[in-house]
Amino acid sequence: MSDGQRGPAAAEIEPFTSEGGEPPVVVIGAGPAGLAAAAHLVERGLNFLLLESGQQVGASIAQWGHVRTFSPWRYNVDAAARRLLQGEGWSAPDPEWLPTGAELIDDYLTPLAKHPAIAPRVRFGATVTAISRLGHDRVRSVGREQVPFLIRLADGREIHARAIVDASGTWATPNVLGANGLPAHGEPEAAVLIDHALPDVLGADRERYEGRHTLVVGAGHSAATTLLALARLQDTPLTWAIRAGSAARAYGGGEADALPARGALGARLHTLVEDGRIRLLTGFLTHSVTEAGGQVTVLSRDPSGAEQSVTAERVVAATGYRPDHSIASELRLDLDPILGSPRALAPLIDPNQHSCGTVPAHGVRELSHPESGYYAVGVKSYGRAPTFLMATGYEQVRSVVAALAGDWDAAHDVRLELPETGVCSSGLAEAQERRVGLATGIGGGLLATPLPLVTAGGSDGGGCCG
Repeated sequence: MSDGQRGPAAAEIEPFTSEGGEPPVVVIGAGPAGLAAAAHLVERGLNFLLLESGQQVGASIAQWGHVRTFSPWRYNVDAAARRLLQGEGWSAPDPEWLPTGAELIDDYLTPLAKHPAIAPRVRFGATVTAISRLGHDRVRSVGREQVPFLIRLADGREIHARAIVDASGTWATPNVLGANGLPAHGEPEAAVLIDHALPDVLGADRERYEGRHTLVVGAGHSAATTLLALARLQDTPLTWAIRAGSAARAYGGGEADALPARGALGARLHTLVEDGRIRLLTGFLTHSVTEAGGQVTVLSRDPSGAEQSVTAERVVAATGYRPDHSIASELRLDLDPILGSPRALAPLIDPNQHSCGTVPAHGVRELSHPESGYYAVGVKSYGRAPTFLMATGYEQVRSVVAALAGDWDAAHDVRLELPETGVCSSGLAEAQERRVGLATGIGGGLLATPLPLVTAGGSDGGGCCG
């Protein structure tokens, strides 16, 4: 990426302990939520250190840099980040423009990470492998909240923290193909022919797909984005498999969607299915995957024993993501047993009840755990719920940082305005399409990773909210 984005090795990390000996707030992850947290910490005058496992900001976003979001810039820039950037002479992008992932990095995240109040406190190549309390395992209670957190890095270094804002995302832990949440039989062995969400089928990955029968599994916006791109390739048969009995939810609200590009995405997909360009298989519950002779056969088996199968040359598993809380296994977390989100947040983001635009405002109250001072924010906070928006993550970190500053009135005063499905008269999607082509795929909720808007049964699909 841009100059200055490669940082010192983890071995060179300095803890930035304050003059009074208090360790810093440690932010994990230099994606949109993590950098927004850094911006709010700067405004609050709080000591912090930001750890990023990759070698650049937005490392996960870079994996889908070719994809254009379906929410405009006005939903994608954090308020505190905007204030800091404008103070350095930054020119904000057109608020109605739909940025690609690469534009999100180059035009927003990179300048933010280079801000003089943030850049000295960002460390790249710093992979967190475990978090605990100094001298305390999860069982020991006496004096627990009086000692700092202990963060261990992959190279063995350890850092102390007064609080942790975990914005590490879920990109590295995609869901499996198996319909029951376990890997399908034979799935690991066939991995060479299976890609996860959002391959660059019109660019870097074109040769892997063009002219080859491709099966896309999933009912979310990542699946839709990939299908629309694949449909532009010549002599490339397409099969789309979803768990639901109908693709109606995947097609979305069409012209009634408050984000025009999101509505256009579903409408175009529907047309391709109706025209026969894409073969749709419904009620498809992946049971096994068999690779032979450069082809892969995917078998569906429903509870009654009825089977369907499809043989393809490539598979795209656009089946969503799940959080990995293993680094915090020595902390006292209260996680919802279904979603893997904080328990108090779960009913507010349940995909069976909510879409991205209907999730109510929430903050530190809903993100807190019995382990005081640890907060998972951004897409990781949502667990397996696919209802996340970037703007939601920004309000989360604003509230959390206010709490860390002791401003509980601001921390509890959570407010959020999100685009909902409804009547929309904007010609944004059509106007931008004339300039750059169809806007597809990732919603402005993508902080570190793409997730579905609403999925069949809450787990099928792998697109993203916007």
